[in-house]
Amino acid sequence: MAKNDSKAASYKKGRAFIDLILSLAIAGTCGYFIKGAVDRSKLVEPSNFIDNTDLEEAKLEADKADPSKTVFEDISIDNQEVYKGDLILVNNDHQYFSGGEDLIGIAAMNERNNVESFSVVDYEYTILRNVYDPMVKMLDAFYKEYNNDTVQIYGSYRTTEFQQQLYEEDLAMTGSEDSTRVAKPGFSEHETGYAFDLTETVTGDYQGTGDYAWINANCYKYGFIERYKEDKTDLTKIQPEPWHFRYVGKPHAYYMLKNNLCLEEYITLISQFVYGEHHMEFTDDEGKNYEIYYVPADMSSGSTNVPVPAGKKYDISGNNVDGFIVTLYKNGEDYIQAGEDETETPSAPVGYTTGGNDANAENAEETSEESAEPATEEESAPAEEAAE
Repeated sequence: MAKNDSKAASYKKGRAFIDLILSLAIAGTCGYFIKGAVDRSKLVEPSNFIDNTDLEEAKLEADKADPSKTVFEDISIDNQEVYKGDLILVNNDHQYFSGGEDLIGIAAMNERNNVESFSVVDYEYTILRNVYDPMVKMLDAFYKEYNNDTVQIYGSYRTTEFQQQLYEEDLAMTGSEDSTRVAKPGFSEHETGYAFDLTETVTGDYQGTGDYAWINANCYKYGFIERYKEDKTDLTKIQPEPWHFRYVGKPHAYYMLKNNLCLEEYITLISQFVYGEHHMEFTDDEGKNYEIYYVPADMSSGSTNVPVPAGKKYDISGNNVDGFIVTLYKNGEDYIQAGEDETETPSAPVGYTTGGNDANAENAEETSEESAEPATEEESAPAEEAAE
């Protein structure tokens, strides 16, 4: 009896050991499958590698992921472009290096677009292509405001030769060695095509008063500034000219007006907002946001790497002094696509742009240098206004 009990006990111990081994095996198998399922359920972390061929797309995707972040990339710009663009400073100290202006005839474009809100002293007067459209918008708005069509353009683009003629005539009249009424040849904004002068057909004397005060007060909305104001004569070196308007672009015209800055002061101010250090940011009275910064030209080489925002609308202008000014349009609607506007002229700004604003050269009217030369002084406005 004791012997049988010993066998039974031994059998039970062996069976328990086998059961333990089987349980461990089953548990291990289940653990393996469970671990595999958990591993397969983990989120795969994105790779840090970016294919260079898709770099631009990757930057745009990163920008979409964080709209508040601007991704910049460098573009190489020839240093000669310092002397081109909407913000070039042209005055007695900074010469304009003329050539290649994209000019159109003002009267011819008015006929083409049925513009009757203002007139032109001479049919041959021309202006830069991208300045024509905002100029028309401004004078159309004035006409609608006062039902007044007496505004007349009596000065726009001038050749250096014609500027020389005006300068010499002014010196002969005043007996002075220098002029504060007419800019030196090669140093006049009129040679750039960015400027125009107004008169009015009733008195022939535009002073920006009465109804016309509206133009001087609202020109910034169309990208223009009253270039030579009385309180800035010490800086501009030109006597007050309420009839002389210069195109600089809407954000810059807004900032200059609201802060009472002439172009000399504005160019100096922007040079303090160097890329990567501190950028100028502001919102205009229409709620549009802008970011502006300056990139000094790399004079050690023939070109400069200019950082620009990837995938966002911007433009670049030289300052005609020592570098480039980049304007970032954060709202994106400041650019007019070809065909969007009522007039039939492209509106691409001079200089580098992005956002589908290349000039439509095929549709442009070609203007020869001969036809670009303005009328003689006798055909122009009264002598007291024939300045700058």
